[in-house]
Amino acid sequence: MLHLLVLRYLGAEEDAGPHVAGHVAYLERHHREGVFLLSGQTVPSDDGGVILARGERAAVERVAAGDPFVRAGVAAYTITTVDPGRVHPALARPLGADDARVREPAP
Repeated sequence: MLHLLVLRYLGAEEDAGPHVAGHVAYLERHHREGVFLLSGQTVPSDDGGVILARGERAAVERVAAGDPFVRAGVAAYTITTVDPGRVHPALARPLGADDARVREPAP
């Protein structure tokens, strides 16, 4: 399954400052492990960030709870589980989509 994690700061973005190094290490770890497929800041960045993750929902919830931002109480995640119905061919393999869900772009 895929999950969209939306990170929102609970106060000012500056409150997260002391925890940025830990958050970056957290992102790198879960990207290396293959749980995170994409991560980035929202625009404007003071809103927070977004992560596309894969795995069982309970496991992704545990991963989100381990974010240094969350543990420090400066941010929180909203998690939305997504069941992809249609997938661009370029994303099919990384997302683990079966052939029935792959849609070729229009010519």
